[in-house]
Amino acid sequence: MTLAQRAMERLQAWPDLMVGPASCGTGRALRSVRDEIVHFHSARDVDLHLTRGAIRRFRYDLAGSSAIHLLPGSCWVTVHLDCDADVDLLLSLVSIALKAHQSPPADDGEPRFAGCNFHRVTVLPRDAVAGG
Repeated sequence: MTLAQRAMERLQAWPDLMVGPASCGTGRALRSVRDEIVHFHSARDVDLHLTRGAIRRFRYDLAGSSAIHLLPGSCWVTVHLDCDADVDLLLSLVSIALKAHQSPPADDGEPRFAGCNFHRVTVLPRDAVAGG
């Protein structure tokens, strides 16, 4: 079982999430009543729909993680699953995303990407990033 499959299996048990096709056309999605929350694109790459406010609030922690890729202007973050700790990180972030999506997004006047980060992000394995 891949890390993404393990994460998907654990998240499917959450009562606030429903499974369906990802709106980007690639992979499966988990959604709340209001929004798509997670896109599983491959065995290791997952896009998570955070709000702009949640990204702002946790940006230093997100930017400090080698598992997370932030794309300026996007309300989605890409999580690269390399180990069990990354799955745990994803589950924690999904909990934050569900809380953040309970209220409508604020109009802050900034441009927004319409969809997830798929095709906008290239995630390199950690060994390649570390130079080894």
